[in-house]
Amino acid sequence: MSTDGLFDIDPGGDDPEPDERISAAAPLAVRMRPRSLDEVVGQRELLKSGAPLRRLLEGGAAASVLLYGPPGTGKTTLARLMAGAGGGGRRFVALSALSAGVKELRAVIDEARRRRDMAGTSTVLFIDEVHRFSKTQQDALLGAVEDRLVLLVAATTENPSFSVVSPLLSRSLVLQLTSLEPDDVRSLLHRAVASERGLAGAVTLTQDGEDALVRLCAGDARRALTALEAAADGVLADAGDSPAVPPELDLTAVERAVTEVAVRYDRAGDQHYDVISAFIKSIRGSDPDAAMHYLARMIVAGEDARFIARRLMVHASEDIGLADPTALQAATAAAQVVQLVGMPEARIALAQVTLHLATAPKSNAVITAIDAAMSDVRAGAVGSVPAHLRDGHYAGAEKLGNAVGYRYPHSSPDGVLTQQYPPDDLVGRDYYVPTNHGNERTLSERLPKLRRAVRGR
Repeated sequence: MSTDGLFDIDPGGDDPEPDERISAAAPLAVRMRPRSLDEVVGQRELLKSGAPLRRLLEGGAAASVLLYGPPGTGKTTLARLMAGAGGGGRRFVALSALSAGVKELRAVIDEARRRRDMAGTSTVLFIDEVHRFSKTQQDALLGAVEDRLVLLVAATTENPSFSVVSPLLSRSLVLQLTSLEPDDVRSLLHRAVASERGLAGAVTLTQDGEDALVRLCAGDARRALTALEAAADGVLADAGDSPAVPPELDLTAVERAVTEVAVRYDRAGDQHYDVISAFIKSIRGSDPDAAMHYLARMIVAGEDARFIARRLMVHASEDIGLADPTALQAATAAAQVVQLVGMPEARIALAQVTLHLATAPKSNAVITAIDAAMSDVRAGAVGSVPAHLRDGHYAGAEKLGNAVGYRYPHSSPDGVLTQQYPPDDLVGRDYYVPTNHGNERTLSERLPKLRRAVRGR
């Protein structure tokens, strides 16, 4: 099939097996992809005898599956093994949500129907990053999944409860994959170093080099193998042609090849909400260093900078308010930088306003005031607008008493005069209670004087 966005392998046809088409120049992670269930590492709970995933891989069950878990935990590998389960009579089609849409989905479904009707061949449709599909694109799968026209194996790094439509969730078995344990990663590294498909013993992995790779990959098999390959390329290049003994791949070689630790972040699910929550709570708690850490995690993971900017604007009013009136201005300015300049430069403005808010005096008096006022309104404490405050800019307004008796504050030398502003039932009700923090200390001294002047007592 030549449709854009698709990779089509038909184990039952004339095409060679997918692993036979992998060249020696392919990335190490591709060459070392497990070819059988016995080669899979990790996911012990899901692969134990009788478990649903094991039954699917052994061809003993046929159900659509949503594989949810961090990168490098084997989602693509498991999908390929499912395609080969049950005697190899299944056709495997891989589709990336990054490059395909409804048109490509319908083409796969139509071809699956044709092959089923003409040759009795079933189709395994693997969709990578299914969370990137829109609701319309996900809905286009429902009929084919429900009729088992295709056996859907969808992979996502984000919690399906947040990113997959409910009808598709209810028609699929959701299996959560976990990051590989350190021992699993070590086993994978040993196999890659020794295997003819891998490095074939060209290097010797030292204990400190192995420890560094395990630590840096954070349970991501693909990342571990990519880092191993990069480090091996470096030491082999230094050793020259045909070294007498395999060069050592040690801590120094790993550190030279790997510059960035993996970041675990689920942009639409659990981690997304956990990290932004920790970010805001660190600012509220006046810990600028913790706030910087969580901001960095979000930026490195590719979080939408506009989302971060929006949360900072909310926080500026909710937790700082008039204790530092410039906080909201700073947050709004940072949001404008994000909009006008974009990343990566906007990270500097986000860091600046994060530090501003974290070190600013704190007050929740603003949100307490509006929430208390809204609570009274919801409880029915509304009352009539005093007649002298009503609109008087229309014919007949004066006859109704509207605006009659209104006193213009600017006519007073102090700019403040005694006059009733709230409805009768709310006279004397205080909503805003400033703290003694920052600028609100001045307000806490001034506000009682204002209230006495306005209320006449």
